[in-house]
Amino acid sequence: MKTIALLGGDPELGQALHKVLEGFSEETDFQHLLDGTKEILRLQPDILVLRSLNHELAVEAIQQVLTSNPSTVIFYASNQNDFYGMREVIRAGAADYFVLPDEFPLLETAIEKTIQMLGQQEMQSSAPSFKKGRGKIISFYSGKGGSGTTLVATNFAQTLRLDSTARVLFVDLNLQYGGAEYFLGIESDRSLVDLQPVIEEVNEGHIRNVAQKEKFSGLEVLLSPRDAELAEKVSEDFISKLLRATRRSYDYIILDLPTHMNPVNLTALEESDHIYYVMNLNTPSLRVYKSVEKLFIRLNIQTDNRLEILVNQKSRENEISVQDIKTFVDKPITVEITKDERNVQKAVNMGQPLRKEPNEKKIVSTAAKDVRKWVAAVVQ
Repeated sequence: MKTIALLGGDPELGQALHKVLEGFSEETDFQHLLDGTKEILRLQPDILVLRSLNHELAVEAIQQVLTSNPSTVIFYASNQNDFYGMREVIRAGAADYFVLPDEFPLLETAIEKTIQMLGQQEMQSSAPSFKKGRGKIISFYSGKGGSGTTLVATNFAQTLRLDSTARVLFVDLNLQYGGAEYFLGIESDRSLVDLQPVIEEVNEGHIRNVAQKEKFSGLEVLLSPRDAELAEKVSEDFISKLLRATRRSYDYIILDLPTHMNPVNLTALEESDHIYYVMNLNTPSLRVYKSVEKLFIRLNIQTDNRLEILVNQKSRENEISVQDIKTFVDKPITVEITKDERNVQKAVNMGQPLRKEPNEKKIVSTAAKDVRKWVAAVVQ
């Protein structure tokens, strides 16, 4: 799927571009953002149409987007034929400059040719599964403690690493207390705060020097500092720069988020491509979710096509059913993990993940089987 985004511009331009893209045989996802370079940096579109009346701001936006994702093709659309402005945006990295509405047919042709070119490049690629520099950030969150968010997130990340060729990084953002290390059997004094001195130029080498490896799968893990004083030094700007750097080096970045909402958590959710909200089948979990839903609206956290419900610890003894959740929640329930207290508790007590080998023919844990099926659907 090709992602095409329009940043700025009036609704008529957005509707016109959307109508144009509907005619392509290639599957396309069109996003129209009236404002917000930050959202564009998260989306990392294949094609960006930048509509602006201010060339200086346009140059800055182009430079930010191409720094984050050099492969994005940027078209600049203006309402006036300005040679100086055209020269500056082309120098900044825009592929072409169009004066609207007169040159809209030319913009349409340029987009069509670019989509065809991108499709040909994918067909010729020797490694079509994953594209370096376009990592996907997946967050695991729940507003209710004890939902099993960390356990689910760690097993998802470890299974993803075991059962695919993807480069996977797990980031524990439970900054004050951690927790992921216990589920993955990792012992280390190093944590993501060790990247603070180099955050302005952080790269893959820096990240790998600090990340720890889970011994069975080779999953790379950035641990939390597990220290309240160090946690206070982690800012939203640090997290934003760290996550954008990880996109350039990994196919999947898995975030385990704490229940409380703060600037760091908010930044992580905004940077995420996908959010799994972990819920148990009981009334308190449902009530907390409804409160979180209202909070997301107040904080302007976009959840459409990004947030899905993950039901954890499903069993016959649950207080309410999945169908009950569907009655009160308008988000899709895409994952259901069976309660497997005996096998899961045994693994937790031993400080080991539920899986130890790739392509295991016999997986004892029913929860691990559910996770494996889920991962297969994600990477297909």
